[in-house]
This record gives sequence, structure tokens and C-alpha cells, in this order.
Amino acid sequence: MLSIFDNGPHAPCPSPFNMAAHVLRHSAKTPDKIALQVLNEGRSDNWTYANIEAAVRGIATGLISSGASAGDLVLMRLGNTVDYPLTYLGALAAGLVPVPTSAALTEPEVKAIITSLAPKLIVRDQSVACPATNNQIGVDEIQAMHRLAPAPYHMGDPERLGYVVYTSGTSGKPRAVAHAHRAIWARQMMFEGWYGLRQQDRLLHAGAFNWTYTMGTGLMDPWTIGATALIPAPNTAISALPAFLKTYSATIFAAAPGVYRQLLRTNPILDLKTLRHGLSAGEKLPESTLKAWQSATRTSIFEAYGMSECSTFISGSPTNPAAAEHLGRPQNGRHLAIVDKNGPVPKGKAGTIAVHRSDQGLMLGYLKAPKETAERLQGDWFLTGDQGVMAQDGQIKYLGRDDDMMNAGGYRVSPIEVEQAFSKCDGINAIAVTQVEVKADTFVIAAFYTGPAPIDEEHLTAHAAENLAKYKQPRIFTHLKSLPMGANGKILRKALRREFRLGVRTSFN
Repeated sequence: MLSIFDNGPHAPCPSPFNMAAHVLRHSAKTPDKIALQVLNEGRSDNWTYANIEAAVRGIATGLISSGASAGDLVLMRLGNTVDYPLTYLGALAAGLVPVPTSAALTEPEVKAIITSLAPKLIVRDQSVACPATNNQIGVDEIQAMHRLAPAPYHMGDPERLGYVVYTSGTSGKPRAVAHAHRAIWARQMMFEGWYGLRQQDRLLHAGAFNWTYTMGTGLMDPWTIGATALIPAPNTAISALPAFLKTYSATIFAAAPGVYRQLLRTNPILDLKTLRHGLSAGEKLPESTLKAWQSATRTSIFEAYGMSECSTFISGSPTNPAAAEHLGRPQNGRHLAIVDKNGPVPKGKAGTIAVHRSDQGLMLGYLKAPKETAERLQGDWFLTGDQGVMAQDGQIKYLGRDDDMMNAGGYRVSPIEVEQAFSKCDGINAIAVTQVEVKADTFVIAAFYTGPAPIDEEHLTAHAAENLAKYKQPRIFTHLKSLPMGANGKILRKALRREFRLGVRTSFN
């Protein structure tokens, strides 16, 4: 049998449609229910569904009054506050196209985005890096918009452009991933296929407001089903999370694998009576971390695999756990395959994990990049670039990437992008970047460079901080006499990882 999963299409997205209206559809039914609690030690800031919708639709009115029209891009340069999701939904409600970006991006990185996209408006927190422009709206102005008269939801074709997110590309240039409004409709496949999410749930996400994992799993999805989202206040220490989980009666906990690891170091036993299970995404969950969590809490963690271009689409769930060392199964309603250059391969044979172009969660394409879009959307399939093998029961095992993309704290990072940032660094003749394992299940970005002499690491670290978001910055710098190259002149990153394991760098603090 071929490695194809297709048990029928997901229910079609209704038309006309608006993503923000769909996310906040429970506001009319349960206006006084708590939609969001921002958790501080000893207290929480509570937002009801009515509060959230009033703020969102007021922001929609304010953005339109600022000169934006349906289809215009709104770049978001905001910090880890509730202003982030409110602005995002406010733009969507008005028919505008929000472009959420990481607050960690440097000014040169943001300048490149502005030059490429030419956004109509930029909503900015002054503490977040951004070049000076004459089309910026401050956080205080956004907060004042909460009190404006509510704008009507801009209804339209669910296939129209809804929002844009950035992901690093293999070429070294970050790609603008364009999604339709219907993308939120497709996320309902995760409710059973990954979360086991219910309207009465209280989902605590450990991430920041301005992280796409938090925005989707921690906010948009709980609100879509009418549940309560719990988000720690900015700068909350990981050590505070166990008390939050207990005090606020969390039923589901979502975090990246690194958070689970840190929690378990100081909490070998966690007494969480209301917790049903945890969720993990962003990077591979180590089996050792899963077993330690199961021992500590008597609950499990369900992992999901996805990407910016299609969110998550393979996962384990409470009703259908993943087999050992497997990602899980495609969610019901998905159409996936394991393919090679000739199409789907037989079950049990390795190939590229691919998503059928009919999937409602799949991107529209890379904005203003038809060539890059065509490279990934070949025939009927979107090629993820990840290798896998499908078992006879549909479980998929992850075999790694067919390129050199790295994973840094849940963000995919292109080594070429990092290398290009060092192209004008004095003293470096050539540089190669890759991801290395510094201890069991802990990976960091490492840079290997050639030049007349080793360069002071403080200088290299400062150069990285000026040109790269923190999650893209190398943690290790190693001077080599030469870089390993193949016959075609291509850098052999596998050889660098092997040299690292053999002792090029013998310690990491």
C-alpha cells in the first residue's frame, strides 16, 4: 500500500467568512465568561469574551480611521503583552492583513521586511526594534482604540489573504508565508487530533504572547472553542509555572520541550489534580523528557509536528497516542503522503513528508516569491523538506531534514541567513553554521570560521546581537584552519557536527 493518508476532506469553510469573527464567535453566547487570564504571582488580569471582542472591534475601527483599507498590510512590532493578539485580531476583523513578527528581530532585519512588504501601517511598542517611519501607531494609541465604536466584521471570500508570518528560508532570506482566512477553520482538526480540547478547558500556555505557538495553541484555538486561555505575565520565571498550573486549575498545559525539561529538573513530582495532559511542539520532544513528565504528573504529553506553511498536521492525541519514537498520525481531515520524485512511496519506505494542496490549512504561497512557492508546491503536493516513513497503521516516524535547517527554541533558522550576517565581520574569511548537540537532547547553533587568527568571542557575540534576533545567534564560535568542503564546493555541515562530537569543542557552559 502507498504512504497516503486521506479519510475524506474536512468540512468546507463557510462563505462569507472572517477569521476574527470565527475566533470570537462565543462572545455573543458567553459574553461574561473569562476568555483570558494573564497570570501574575498572587493575582490575575482577567478578560471576558465581551471585553476581548469590544477591544478587537474597537481596534478595527481605529486602524481603518488611520487610513488603512481592506487588504492593506499591518506590520506588528509589539512586545509580550495582550496588545499583540488584540491588534492581530483587530486587523483581521477590519479585513486588513496583520504581519506578526518576533520582538527579537534587530533593526536591520525589520528594515528588510519593511522594504520588501511596504506595510500601510506599523503598530509598534517603542521598546521593540524598528526603523523610524511616518506610518507608526503606538501602543498607547492602540489601547485607546478599545473604547471606540465597534467596526463590523469584514466578511468575504475565505480564500482571500488573511495574515502573513515569517519563516527562515533555505536560501538565507526569510520567507513571508501568506495564509488565507480559512487557515483558522482548518485548525479545528487539531481539537481532536492533538489537543482533546473542550469548551470547559483551561489551557495554560507557557510561551509569550508574541510567539506563533502561543498565538495559535494558547489563544486562538481555546477562544474558537469557547475555553479559557491562561498566559503567564511577561518575565515570569519557569519556576512559577507549577504554582500557576495548580492555583488556576489548568486542565491542559502547552509548552516547548525545553520548558518541560527545566520544570522537571527542580520538580521530580508535580501534584496537579486538574491537569489532564500536556502538549508539545516547536522541536522534537525527547523520550526521556516524556517519561520524566509521566512519572512526575501521572499524565502524558502529546506532541505535534507542523510548520509555518501549514501549522500542525501530524500528532498524537489522548484518544490516539503516538507510537514510541513516532510523531503520531495525520489528523482526521488531512490529506498527506510520503513522496519521492515519482509521487507517493509504499508504506515502510522513506521519503519526504508532503501535504496535498487541497488541505485547507496550507498556505496560499510565499508572498511576492512565486519561484520559491513553485519549488515547494510541486504538482499536487507541498514538500515539507522533512523526511519520514509511514507505518502500516498510518503512524509517521520522523527521519530528519533533507536540508540544513536548524531548530532554535522552536524557531526554524537557516544557517545561510546566520552566515550572511557575518559576511562583513572583520577577521572572518569564511564561516559555516550548523546545529550541534552540547549535551543529551540539548542543541545550540554553532559557528565555525576561518581567518588569520581566532577572534575574541565577545566581539563575535556583539556582532551577532547587532544583526540577528537572539534565537538566531550562535552560542559557540570555533576557529578552524579550513572548512570541510565537498567535491562541488558545498560546505559539509555533517562533517562539522562530527568534528564537534569528536572534540573540536570539549565543553559547553
